Amino acid sequence: MHEDLPLPAAPGPVAVRRPRSRGWVVAVCVVVAVVCAVGVWALWRAFVDTWAGQRVEDAALDGATTGQGHLWRLAEPVLDVVSVGFVAVGLLVAAGVALVRRRWSLALQVAVLVAGANLTTRLVKYEVLQRPVLGVGADYGNTLPSGHTTAAGSVSAALLLVAPPRARPAVAVLGASYTAATGVSTLVGQWHRPSDVVAGALVVLGWTALVCAAMALRPARPGAATATFRRVDRADPWRARTRRTAVALAVVGVAAGAAAAVLLTRTWAYRAGPTSRADEMLAYGGGVAGVVAACGLAFALMLVLRHAAGSRDDASASSA
Repeated sequence: MHEDLPLPAAPGPVAVRRPRSRGWVVAVCVVVAVVCAVGVWALWRAFVDTWAGQRVEDAALDGATTGQGHLWRLAEPVLDVVSVGFVAVGLLVAAGVALVRRRWSLALQVAVLVAGANLTTRLVKYEVLQRPVLGVGADYGNTLPSGHTTAAGSVSAALLLVAPPRARPAVAVLGASYTAATGVSTLVGQWHRPSDVVAGALVVLGWTALVCAAMALRPARPGAATATFRRVDRADPWRARTRRTAVALAVVGVAAGAAAAVLLTRTWAYRAGPTSRADEMLAYGGGVAGVVAACGLAFALMLVLRHAAGSRDDASASSA
């Protein structure tokens, strides 16, 4: 009786909305890594390989003796934590978080980050760059980049990479604070000069950028829903919080960088004359501000790159 009724059409293939290409993310990450490498060389060229640069940083090194007794009681425990064991434990924790979240490739990537950053610092310091003897201060050989800063920063960056999206802003702030505290502590103890610490932060940022580029190149996780892609593209639930935190870190970094530029410019202008205690204090303050600037800006960039590199997977695994 219903023979003439048309049969229901078979459901056709559902069009899958593909995520937008993230080639631009890879390109930005590579550019950041190259800029970091050039930045390390530029710091060495300006502050290590020239008489003027050595004079400015020697003034900062001498300025660290002011209040050193009181400050060292705070700085020494921070530096005592940083060791080979610290790096190993930090790496194991980061890899463990990645494995708990079932992100197997991420566990490998954080290992590459930590190992690559620390080996790079060691090779650059002892094999690639030299500190010429120009008659400024004591000759301790080349100390750029700072190994302590690289260790603290690489472990902090590894934790940032494996943290779930909702936790990344807090991890970025804590990582920037801890890395800056480690770097400043090396200045307090006269273990390093300001350029050493900034170079260490750049090494960590460069390796983080390379790992984020590898993340962006990896295909999207299988089984991700079309709605997931749409939500990431149009209303990423973590974008606003990430953006606010990155902007806050960048503002702190820019403000500290401006202060460092003002203070160090004066020391640079009077580098040829005798250095007073006030000049040493200004150079020291400029060095501390430079360290804060480098760490704030580095972790602001890391946070943004990590979010951009992993946003396709984050929406489907945000509760992991």
